[in-house]
Amino acid sequence: MKVCVFGAGALGGHLAAQLIAANNCELSLVTRGAHLAAIRNNGISLKVGSKELGGKPVAATDDAATLPPQDIVFVALKAQTLPVAAAAIGKLAKPDGYVVFLLNGIPWWFNHALPGPAGNKGTLPLLDPDGALWREVRPERVIGSVVYSPNEVVAPGKIVNTNQNRWVFGEPDLTSSARLKTVVDLVRATGIETEVSPDIRRELFKKLANNASNNTLCSLTRLDSAGVANDDGIVNLSMGIIGETLAVAAKLGWDMSKEVIPQQVATRARGKVGAKPSTLQDVLAGKSLEIDGLLGQTQVFARELGVPTPVIDVCVPLLCGLDASLRAK
Repeated sequence: MKVCVFGAGALGGHLAAQLIAANNCELSLVTRGAHLAAIRNNGISLKVGSKELGGKPVAATDDAATLPPQDIVFVALKAQTLPVAAAAIGKLAKPDGYVVFLLNGIPWWFNHALPGPAGNKGTLPLLDPDGALWREVRPERVIGSVVYSPNEVVAPGKIVNTNQNRWVFGEPDLTSSARLKTVVDLVRATGIETEVSPDIRRELFKKLANNASNNTLCSLTRLDSAGVANDDGIVNLSMGIIGETLAVAAKLGWDMSKEVIPQQVATRARGKVGAKPSTLQDVLAGKSLEIDGLLGQTQVFARELGVPTPVIDVCVPLLCGLDASLRAK
């Protein structure tokens, strides 16, 4: 089976190292820069606790066109970089192959196979402005995922997993398919805790309730997760983002008020000193920021549904301003 990890940074590199160690597929990587050079020379290394694993893939390149068509493409790019890569991703997957997006937040394919009128709306313009992902990748080839696996690239070719490692997969049409089983079996064989969700969008919103607040507030303050969770004023803002995200989810049909408690989520990271969510890592590295999937699309849904989001409405322009300053550098 030919498998490619497209975007082998912190999360994609984690999966790549696990698949190389399991030796259960013919693995190729698409990445760039010093990270690519290190992988070509020495392979990719992942440290999980006291355990270190990894090795060299079959191929590593910064040009997906040099690879043969793939059975499965795992895409671990940030959402803001996806549209320009749409054609390359679409051509890389076989016509009957499938693409698994390892994304934070609401994905561009959200409306695909969604029951009710929303299922006929097509792509989400904020996340896929020109429809390139919908057209080139095609949503019917997508398998959804929600990944609970904080990782950090500590040096080119070297990745450290800093906490949990749980991966959830699901079909956008909520079915249990043979291709879903193939993906789950492939990842589970590495030893990663792997689950199937009967409703992958519910799982997306469940993670987003925490992710949107923690990533946003760590990025704006440059505090780690523990620093944000230990400041009462920031916790109040966090609870606001969580509550607004849950209100939008409920209006869309996923009521999680009994299973996600804003105060518990906002203070959960109090003991995680040094934990840096991915968006904070991007701020510190001077990279562009993931905003629309984490907050922007929730804001769009809220305005369409008439749900007030006063905290999100303040945070989105602040993040956009921070992103503009980082891009200018």
